[in-house]
Amino acid sequence: MITLTNPSYRIVSDHLFAEVRQSDNSGQKSLHSLRSFEPGDMISKFHAGEIFDHPTYLTVQVGIGKHITLRPEFLQYINHSCDPNAFFDTTTMQLVCLRPIEAGEEFSFFYPSTEWDMAQPFECYCGSPKCIGIIKGAAYLSAETVSKYRLTDFINKQLKGRLSEERA
Repeated sequence: MITLTNPSYRIVSDHLFAEVRQSDNSGQKSLHSLRSFEPGDMISKFHAGEIFDHPTYLTVQVGIGKHITLRPEFLQYINHSCDPNAFFDTTTMQLVCLRPIEAGEEFSFFYPSTEWDMAQPFECYCGSPKCIGIIKGAAYLSAETVSKYRLTDFINKQLKGRLSEERA
């Protein structure tokens, strides 16, 4: 059931610590916190739903040729930001708080933190002073840029491999 909450969005679903909202203007869905979190807090555990050998719009990369859909499914509504407040730790399978999150704030993560080469690159409009512009995956970012973010173990391994190739 979709409930009207104010003129700018509707609550699509409630999940105890977060709710999925849908913008009345754009139709885009997003996940918003219902409580405060501090850096290092585990926001939610997650696990793999479907596993694909290629990236899709809704997958998170966990290895070479291994891309998962997220369960619980509502975590798929965490959108990108170049100044993220959350991180998908694909080793511990936990969504972790990176910086203070207040009740009502939208959860966000840095897509290249989990994606080497994205299925659908896009121009970022996150509005952050840290915005990097085109989001294509970690493979396309400089060492200086990636050094500013927490990255999955898989992405760090890929970056080390790239550095080894560049030195050879």
